[in-house]
Amino acid sequence: MQIVGAVLDRTGAPPPYATSGALRTSTLDLDPPGPGELLVRIEAAGLCHSDLSVVDGSRERPVPLLLGHEAAGIVEAVGDAAHDGTDGTDDIAPGRRVVLTFLPRCGACAACATDGRLPCTAGSAANAAATLVGGAVRLHRGPEPVHHHLGVSAFATHAVVHRTSVVPVDDDVPADVAALLGCAVLTGGGAVINAGRPAPGDRVAVVGLGGVGMAALLVALALGHEVLGVDPVPAKLDLARRLGATTARTPDEALDAGERAPVVVEAAGSARAFETALALTAPGGTTVTAGLPGPDARASVAPLTLTAEARTVVGSYLGSSVPSRDIPRYVDLWRAGRLPLESLVSARIGLEDLPAALDRLAAGAELRQLITFDERTTA
Repeated sequence: MQIVGAVLDRTGAPPPYATSGALRTSTLDLDPPGPGELLVRIEAAGLCHSDLSVVDGSRERPVPLLLGHEAAGIVEAVGDAAHDGTDGTDDIAPGRRVVLTFLPRCGACAACATDGRLPCTAGSAANAAATLVGGAVRLHRGPEPVHHHLGVSAFATHAVVHRTSVVPVDDDVPADVAALLGCAVLTGGGAVINAGRPAPGDRVAVVGLGGVGMAALLVALALGHEVLGVDPVPAKLDLARRLGATTARTPDEALDAGERAPVVVEAAGSARAFETALALTAPGGTTVTAGLPGPDARASVAPLTLTAEARTVVGSYLGSSVPSRDIPRYVDLWRAGRLPLESLVSARIGLEDLPAALDRLAAGAELRQLITFDERTTA
C-alpha cells in the first residue's frame, strides 16, 4: 500500500530545519505485515528530543529513515501465520488501539530477565540496524529501501511494526494520551518508579522539564511525592507550578538555595543538567540519569562525594520499563484522574509542520508537539 511519511534523507543538516530540506514528506510503499507483525493506522505521534538528536547527527542512524518512535494507532491487519502456525499476534485483532513503543522486548533473553534494567538484546540489535525485529524492512521509496526508526517509524499515516513493539489499550484511552505512553511517560515515569524508587514521603527533584521530565514530575505527583522542578525556561517552571510542583526553580536558583532531594531525575540530556542533578541529590540519595546527551558530552564528578555521602547514580534507558507491565499502571493512574497526561501536549501539528516543529523543540519552547492524523486522509 502507499502511505505518506516524513523521511530524513541526511543527518547533521544545520538549523533552521524549516529550510534545510533534510526532512521531507514523501509518498512511500509499505509492504504487508509478515509473521508476528501488525499493520497500524497511526492516529497520533509525538515529536521527541530523540528524533531531533537523529536529525542533528548526535545519534547516528542509517538514512533514508522514516522518523517517529512515540505513537498510538489502530490495528488494521495482522501478518500471516508462520510455517509452524504461530505468529505471536493472536491476542490482537484488527480494530484494537495500541501504544507503539521504541524498545521491542522479546521477553526471553538474559537482558529481558533483568526486569527492565537492561534493554532487550534482540530489540536493541534491530533498532541499531534500523529494521524490525527479525531484520525485515517493510518501507520503500521506489526501488530504494527506507529504514525503520526504532522499530516504529510513526511519522506516517501507517506503520508495520513487530508485535513486541506494541501494547494494546482499551478504547477509553484516547489516542493523544496513548501516544504519550509510548515514550515520554515510559521514560520519565519509569525513571521515578523503576529506577529512583522513592520511599513514601521522599521528595523527588526533576532536572529538565521537557516532555520526559514533565512526565516524571506528573508521575511523582500522582504517587503523592513532594516535587521540585528545575529548568532554565520560566514558562516551564510556571507550568510545573500549575501542575502541582511544590517548588520550581532555575538550576542556579536551586543550587543557590541549597535544594536537596533523596531522588533526583535528570531528564535534559546534557552534561550541565547531570552535574546539577548530582549537586541536588541528598546524602544517601539516588541520581537517575534518563536524558540522552551527545556521545562526546563529559561531566565532572567528585567521587569522594559519592563515597562520603553514600550516594548512588543510576542510568535508566526508557525508564527501565517493561512496557506491557508499566503502561497499564499509568493508564490506571490516568483513569483515576491522578495523571493529567493531556497537559503534556503543547501543540498539535500536521506532518508538513514537522521541520518548523523541530526548530521549536531545539529552542526548548515545547513539551510534546503531537502529530494528529485525520482518519479520512489515512484510509
